[in-house]
Amino acid sequence: MKIKLSYLKNAQQNGNDYYNKAKKLLNKRNGAEKAVYDLEKQLKGIEAQNEQKKRIIIKKSDKQWYEKFHWFYTSNNMLCIGGRSAQQNDLINAKYFLENDIFFHADIFGASLVLLKDGISVKKDIWEEAAHFAAIYSSAWKEDLSTVDVYALERSQISKSTATGSVGTGGFVMKGEREWFKNTPLSLVMFNDNNTLNTIPKITFDRLIETKKINTYVELSLGTRKKSDAAKIISKHLNFDDLDTIVQQLPAGLFRVQLSKSGKKE
Repeated sequence: MKIKLSYLKNAQQNGNDYYNKAKKLLNKRNGAEKAVYDLEKQLKGIEAQNEQKKRIIIKKSDKQWYEKFHWFYTSNNMLCIGGRSAQQNDLINAKYFLENDIFFHADIFGASLVLLKDGISVKKDIWEEAAHFAAIYSSAWKEDLSTVDVYALERSQISKSTATGSVGTGGFVMKGEREWFKNTPLSLVMFNDNNTLNTIPKITFDRLIETKKINTYVELSLGTRKKSDAAKIISKHLNFDDLDTIVQQLPAGLFRVQLSKSGKKE
């Protein structure tokens, strides 16, 4: 290694020059190490954000096919689905209505097409739960009707075709005798089951509560509270932060909210 010395400076001055140069190089190295540390920290933050996004995507992809509709499981654990719109009613009829399913519809203009999957062979008390579900998701709630008639039909009795063509969006051609559920009341219960919001007819809840421990829930019936206000109360009581999901699962209309435990009416 060669060392350059200035003949104009004495040994101490030359030594001080090299000491200062070494000090500057050390500071540069420390600055470089800090820059590398800060960069690695930023990269770890970006990786953590990407991982979080992946988890969110995975969580969203874990949703079941029926969760885009109104849905619930009956007291004997059978799936029941209903359309959120006329377009969804048509989709359910075209894609998900199978021979062993039972069709339910409230006897009022503006109602969800409700299917009890594989319901053709079950007892009529389970049909009654599906009928309550159809009543809840009809315009009866918005019209402030405490009850509405509901009817049930089989796959062979439902069509989109007439002698002159097809009926419009959300419309159906029905034939044959109907199974009627007269004066079906409008009341539902919500509860949080492992961060899944369950919305079920009260008749189903009353049957489940005998075997399933549900301590925290909300009962909903016709009232004077707006949907957005009711959703905030439900969110707080059930510790469920997704207000959009709550609003989507509420029927159109006004509400009375009754909380579990205290039994306080909001």
